[in-house]
Amino acid sequence: QVQLAESGGGVVQPGGSLRLSCAASGSIFSITARNWYRQALGMQRELIATLTSAGSTDYADSVKGRFTISRDATKTMVYLQMNSLKPEDTAVYYCNVRDRNDNTYWGQGTQITVSP
Repeated sequence: QVQLAESGGGVVQPGGSLRLSCAASGSIFSITARNWYRQALGMQRELIATLTSAGSTDYADSVKGRFTISRDATKTMVYLQMNSLKPEDTAVYYCNVRDRNDNTYWGQGTQITVSP
């Protein structure tokens, strides 16, 4: 079992930056991929950033070049640095991890609102 807790959401103006944090606890040794998803109002949840245990990253086209996923040396924290934010980035952002048994775990979500 893995428990996740996000922090860092809030309101930001267009063009601004925010960093989301996700603290993992429990069986973190079993994690094979760390992801960030987001869900805008009335839309499906979408995968926006992935960080594998090998350190490779992948991004949705909508955030590529603006968002960066990373983790700390202890592998208990995963971050999403978001720059050049746009109103269309407004959504609830979720931390997600997958373990070696293909179980997935979700955080509670944190709201990001990009508005003048």
